[in-house]
Amino acid sequence: MLIRTAAALDLPSIVGIYNQAVLAGFQTGDLEPVSVESRQGWFESHGPETYPLYVAVSDQHVAGWCSLSAYRPGRAAFRHTAEISYYVDSAYRRRGIAAALIKHAVADCARLDFRALFALVLDVNQASQSLIVRQGFEQWGFLPGAAWFGETEVGHLIYGMRLHVGAGTEPNHTS
Repeated sequence: MLIRTAAALDLPSIVGIYNQAVLAGFQTGDLEPVSVESRQGWFESHGPETYPLYVAVSDQHVAGWCSLSAYRPGRAAFRHTAEISYYVDSAYRRRGIAAALIKHAVADCARLDFRALFALVLDVNQASQSLIVRQGFEQWGFLPGAAWFGETEVGHLIYGMRLHVGAGTEPNHTS
């Protein structure tokens, strides 16, 4: 398996994998599949020097992907914080691909000067909760009843990880 930065030609595969999660239910907040065209702007917002999008390639197929996304874009105090998301093609699950993608992204955070990384996980998604905890994330928060899937109310868990502190400086924690 090879993990690399996503290229424009990967977008249809990325969207296809994401839509598997949408159709499976309770894995993402989207209720209907998305189109490649609707995700073009999102893809373009993930540059390798700012907020990378990685793909795992196995057998010459995109087997999974992982993104680091801006948290509260435009608000300077959050520039060192990113959100991680990850999805694996159903044909490639249970092979360690998601764990490898997360490890790759976390390792790249030093280069990007991210100091905090978090993941948002639906409280019914036990597999993702177990995975993210195994990667060193801790539960930082819980939003009860934050999502509705038809008549089913679901909470949103916030998992976080503190990363390096850039440039030899410590964050200034003021009260």
